[in-house]
Amino acid sequence: MVDSLILLLFFISGAATGWLGVDLLPERILQEATNIDGLRLVLGGFGAFLGLLLGFIFQQLRQKLMQQIKDMPTDLLVSRSVGLILGLLVANLLLAPILLLPLPWEIVLVKPLAAVLSNLFFGVLGYNLADSHGRTLLRLFNPNSTEALLVAEGILTPATAKIIDTSVIIDGRVSGLLSCGLLEGQVIVAQTVIDELQTLADSSNNEKRGKGRRGLKLLNELRETYGRRLVINSTKYEGKGTDERLLKLTSNTGGTLITADYNLSQVAQVQELKVLNLSELVIALRPEVRPGEKLNLKIVKEGKESSQGVGYLDDGTMVVVEGARPSIGLRLPVVITGALQTPTGRMIFGKIEKNNPVNKSIKSN
Repeated sequence: MVDSLILLLFFISGAATGWLGVDLLPERILQEATNIDGLRLVLGGFGAFLGLLLGFIFQQLRQKLMQQIKDMPTDLLVSRSVGLILGLLVANLLLAPILLLPLPWEIVLVKPLAAVLSNLFFGVLGYNLADSHGRTLLRLFNPNSTEALLVAEGILTPATAKIIDTSVIIDGRVSGLLSCGLLEGQVIVAQTVIDELQTLADSSNNEKRGKGRRGLKLLNELRETYGRRLVINSTKYEGKGTDERLLKLTSNTGGTLITADYNLSQVAQVQELKVLNLSELVIALRPEVRPGEKLNLKIVKEGKESSQGVGYLDDGTMVVVEGARPSIGLRLPVVITGALQTPTGRMIFGKIEKNNPVNKSIKSN
């Protein structure tokens, strides 16, 4: 909508400039012209075309500028803005005496030319000075803060906002991450996530209803615990579903998307967005289990093959044990033989340790 309005304004401005510019032509040319109205149409059409071209150029520059502003840290954005304003203020203070001078008609264009050049020069100068030294102002506002000093020196990067999706709210892991201090910065909950949780809470399916109510209860607890740090983003983005709207919110805010959805994290990486997949984090933090290591493992169910049994480590990693199907419900000494890493997790293979008879009459609880 904004882009179309920009093009329309440039088009109308160009056409009006060409139409009204006929009156500014030298009188000799106007006397030679046989059709003034036709000349107005030609100049108006040329002005409209030129205005449309300039509108496209301005549109591209505006999009690049908006993208830079989104990716720019807040402190740097503020310092650059202050530097630009101070530069323009100095330029206009120096211009005041020049603009009050009476000048002959022949050199009257000196005033607007000086105004443009001085504003450009001092504006760029103030912007560059703020870019180089603006962050050191943080020391003046908060000299005792170590974090402020590190940010001012460019050593520490300011924490980005964290956008959480429905999956990490329902499973409750975001609460643990916040309480352990692993998530810094503001936590943003999109309105589309709240709507999805409400839909689940109103579902006729008991399982979905339980997930929705648990997610809404967790949000209320986080609000009470962290207060203003938890922000509800009420912007209604266009999109087919919650995932697409979350990607747009992440792109617009420059934050980090926190999710447990493998497919959503892959799409975010394709779009070059910051994303943290909690499933990948859990995999990365799992203790290494090497071939030859012995475990005391409970067999809980059958495997895919006829002789296989399946058990689980404390962190939820599945262990496939050869020859353990007859021992379901028992705790066995198992020797690890190998591991397989998959995009969705890790699978470990093992076998029953020899020379360790299993007492089948005693089942582990």
